[in-house]
Amino acid sequence: MKLCALQIGIILFAAGSTFAQDGEIRVVARDAVGRMIANAEAAVKDSSEELRPCTKQAEILVCPARLRDSISVSASGFSTRKITVDQDVVAQSELTVTLKPAGLRETVVVSAERTEARLGDSPVSIAVLGRSALEQTAAPTLDDALRQVPGFSTFRRSSSRNSNPTSQGVSLRGVGASGASRTAVLFDGVQINDPFGGWVQWNRISPLAVEQVEVVRGGASSLYGSGSLSGTVAIEPRSTREPFAAAGEFSAGTQETLTAAGFLGTNYQSWFADLNFGRLQTKGYIPVSSEDRGPIDEPAGVRSVNLSGRFGKRFGEAGSLFVRPWYFSEDRTNGTPLQRNQTHSRGIIAGGRFERAGGKLGTEFRAFGGTQVYDQTFTAVAVARDAETLSRLQRSPSQNVGLSARLFTLLGSHSLGAGFELREVRGSSDEVGYFGGNPTSLLGSGGRERSFGVYVQDVFAWGSRAVVAGSVRYDRWSNSRGLSATRSLATGITTTTIFADRDEDALSPRLSVLFRVTPELSLNGSASRSFRAPTLNELYRGFRVGNIVTNANADLRAERAASFDAGASFARGPLYLRVTGFYTEIDRAVANVTLAVTPMLITRQRQNAGRTRSTGLELDAELRISRLTLNAGYLFADSRVTEFPLNPLLDDNFIPQVPRHQFTFQARYAARRWDLGLQGRAAGRQFDDDQNQFRLEPFFQLDGLLNFRVNEHLGIFLAAENIFNRRYSVGLTPLSTVAAPASVRLGLRWK
Repeated sequence: MKLCALQIGIILFAAGSTFAQDGEIRVVARDAVGRMIANAEAAVKDSSEELRPCTKQAEILVCPARLRDSISVSASGFSTRKITVDQDVVAQSELTVTLKPAGLRETVVVSAERTEARLGDSPVSIAVLGRSALEQTAAPTLDDALRQVPGFSTFRRSSSRNSNPTSQGVSLRGVGASGASRTAVLFDGVQINDPFGGWVQWNRISPLAVEQVEVVRGGASSLYGSGSLSGTVAIEPRSTREPFAAAGEFSAGTQETLTAAGFLGTNYQSWFADLNFGRLQTKGYIPVSSEDRGPIDEPAGVRSVNLSGRFGKRFGEAGSLFVRPWYFSEDRTNGTPLQRNQTHSRGIIAGGRFERAGGKLGTEFRAFGGTQVYDQTFTAVAVARDAETLSRLQRSPSQNVGLSARLFTLLGSHSLGAGFELREVRGSSDEVGYFGGNPTSLLGSGGRERSFGVYVQDVFAWGSRAVVAGSVRYDRWSNSRGLSATRSLATGITTTTIFADRDEDALSPRLSVLFRVTPELSLNGSASRSFRAPTLNELYRGFRVGNIVTNANADLRAERAASFDAGASFARGPLYLRVTGFYTEIDRAVANVTLAVTPMLITRQRQNAGRTRSTGLELDAELRISRLTLNAGYLFADSRVTEFPLNPLLDDNFIPQVPRHQFTFQARYAARRWDLGLQGRAAGRQFDDDQNQFRLEPFFQLDGLLNFRVNEHLGIFLAAENIFNRRYSVGLTPLSTVAAPASVRLGLRWK
């Protein structure tokens, strides 16, 4: 009997020893409602603190673990969970680990501040929209999804689906825009603001191609130079580490709307590749209000295609190189038979990242370039809106090329970085002028811009309670070969104006501080100087929209802004609150200034309109209760002209297109087989012009999305926008144009 017991003991000891050497734990990561988390990762740590990564077989993590080892399971958007390997864990053939959603402060900010940091450790105001938030919004375009962020606004409060791209400039915190953005928009670390005009072609990027969007509110020229006067929108492209991954979406709806998007990703040994495709088509709606509508008014819609790929190679865990070609084409109708615009652009980004000493020292670079041709027709419309005649045909070709590089290192408690950027933009506008439907003149204008910027940055963790971030950047740019020429077709006489070459520079510092009063409560403050150089479009190209002519101004100088903010954030369990007060003063603000008004024509010119000021308060809140997530945001912005020497009558006027009150909310409920999302936004009154004569009324819009999962890979969704069919005004020039009516889409999602 004793011999039998001894034999059994030896067998058990041998089995335990065998497991200790070669044991494997199979782990499945699921969310709170039981859905498998596709992007989960895991690693094993033993008593010597050595880390061993787990491998992935389909959606199961296979971990080489021994008794008393710990397994850390993590996924983007979820809190990390650690499991100690004991006999109970060993006894399970498959271990299911439930991950809880990460609190907002735990969301990783990858690129917006040029250094990796968790949101709760960042001293600047950053709003984040992750993959799940983008999937649960009813909007099919990225600009409409970003309207969930308080303070995010385009020049006009209408969607990129139905408005001219030149009205899609972005601003934050109520500083306003004049078509050109006062916010830099980045994709994969490269600005995608139009190189000639500064606006943003939002249909270049499908939401399906995006992993995360980070919105930095407040001056950011200390890191990104011109264009970041009011902040930065950093878009992180979707990618995968899986051997193969695929996702797709298709929808159809009212207004003859069709959308399609796809993503493919693969990894083979050290090689990787991604492919993104997007298609949007909508007939749109008639933007002119029913009271002003005439026989020639028709829907404003768009057909667009975007395509991009990424192909590269990894060099161990220390580095990678890639190349990303892209193509974009768009064709728009603008509400009347003769008003059209088209865009064709293509480009390439090549880059890489290399690290040494376990990530403590590294470098990152991007080289990029592209070409674009933008065509547009302008017309004169009869007062009765029963006829229109061509007033101008315009073609604007442009080219841009650039290079950026960054060095970064960890030195004790300091995260140090330094970098530079070079860029050259060439653009022109070739036009045919018409009168009475007949061509009368040939016009040409354009120029070249070269810019250089260099910056340094330090993020310092002062003990466990404070973070201090400082950065400063110097930029210098020049405009050359500027000219404007007009040739009369009747006389053959050509009049040419050659503009003098010019140079400007700017120094942009920023200092930000975060102090943790308690683990739950933090105080933060920031001060910065920022700038925006005028675009070639503003300097040399005039345009006409409806009955408004806006003239160029070759004497424009860069806008300069001083920004200050201070606030507090609180996080406890599922609750997160952040409140920030801000003050931004812009000197030499560029605005479209009215020169003359007649019943048939309004004439404006871009001018450095003295000084403007935006003061206010922004509030962000998030609450997660089991399967329900609630987000809300509020912005109060008092934005005014404080000094305008050329026209004192504009002093104390409100900045056009900026409401004093903005409110947004999102509610997302996740069940095992279905999700429900609601998004609402409201804005107070605002004015459509510098003289504050055309008042746009307050509005509220509610959108919703219902998604039903057929299985782990296939879902059916129903999206409804403007559920209450609010037809609020988006423009009074003085013609009244209105927002889109209620619309519905039914679609499929697959991954």
